[in-house]
Amino acid sequence: MDKKKALKFWKDGGDIKKIPSHFLKDKFFMIQLVKINGGMLSYADKSLKKNKSVVLAAIKESGQSLEYADESLKKNKSIVLEAIKRYGGALEYVHDTLKKDKSIVIAAIKSRVGGGGVAFKYADKSLQNDLELIKLADKD
Repeated sequence: MDKKKALKFWKDGGDIKKIPSHFLKDKFFMIQLVKINGGMLSYADKSLKKNKSVVLAAIKESGQSLEYADESLKKNKSIVLEAIKRYGGALEYVHDTLKKDKSIVIAAIKSRVGGGGVAFKYADKSLQNDLELIKLADKD
């Protein structure tokens, strides 16, 4: 099975587990896959979960796919902002150091999807009593 056939097989409803594993290590194949379904990042080879291009492609399709990114990228402010812009609840998967960053939390709360109180509950405890953030989250 070549890349094109593997991608078509998956698009036609084929089981990702039946695609040869070497494709899950192929950066260009995985970018095509995650552009269609960001959650497919969960099947990517560990090395690709550290790759900014692959993770960004997944996040642009679904902010929630940050869950499957390598921990090093969950500390990357630009990656995190891209994810929470699409889904505020992705704050759940952000590294703890960024959950203390008020600008990150504000961006998550303001997200049109999964923002407000959904995002606020994942903010660091040190921000849970911040009146500005509480008011912002309550607007949801």
